[in-house]
Amino acid sequence: MTVGGYEFLTIEKSEGVLTLTLNRPDRLNAIHAGAHAELEHAWLEIAAEDSVRAVVFTGAGKAFSAGGDVKRMAERAGTEDGLRYSLKVTASGRRLFQNMLEVPQPIVCAVNGDAIGLGATLALFSDITVIAESARFGDTHVKVGLVAGDGGAVIWPLLVGPQRAKEFLMRGRLVTGAEAREMGLVNYALPESEVVPRALALARELAAMPVWAVQWTKLSINKWLKDQINLVLDASLAYEALSMQTHDHAEAARAFLEKRRPAFRGF
Repeated sequence: MTVGGYEFLTIEKSEGVLTLTLNRPDRLNAIHAGAHAELEHAWLEIAAEDSVRAVVFTGAGKAFSAGGDVKRMAERAGTEDGLRYSLKVTASGRRLFQNMLEVPQPIVCAVNGDAIGLGATLALFSDITVIAESARFGDTHVKVGLVAGDGGAVIWPLLVGPQRAKEFLMRGRLVTGAEAREMGLVNYALPESEVVPRALALARELAAMPVWAVQWTKLSINKWLKDQINLVLDASLAYEALSMQTHDHAEAARAFLEKRRPAFRGF
């Protein structure tokens, strides 16, 4: 089996380690509909590839991922296309994280630059996360008028507790990679030039270990994460889809692109 043939992702394999790279550097690896669909499928292909013993997940260019594509949000807001997209959010969002958690191989995330919104969530759903000390990290859904629904409401409370999670998600607060490490959100915070090499070294170490011992340990812990997905994710994604239909979301997205202060109306 060959994993590849993607437009917005690149894949390389070497000695049992597969490197999966988000590849929209001109858009800071923002996750639009096409990239989202490719990620959903890529995790399934990787899971079925027996020759892969570990995965490094990173981003091309200077960012890991800026999260959702705000330009596309502004274009869709208030349109029939926007309504159709919001109706698909719950199913596609659930597939993305279910498929990611079903990957038996350990996933080491190399956060080489900013990871915001969905970008931060993807990093936190990985098994081990290595981040650049200077990278900006956080979930800013609320700042574009959206519920932090696509995984943020699941994973942040597990890592930092409900109260701290609510503050960060409701304020859309960003921290540096170094601060994220101090909070226990990620495993390692290093100078930017050391992030990918450390992630590769960790992946190679894991790839050389007893495969079933590693994979079944991951499976055991992920059962807990899957319970949290079943408890929270459908509701949070549904609320996010509803928030896509609000005036405040349209205003926030347009204000972001126009570099002005948004005027929220509360609906």
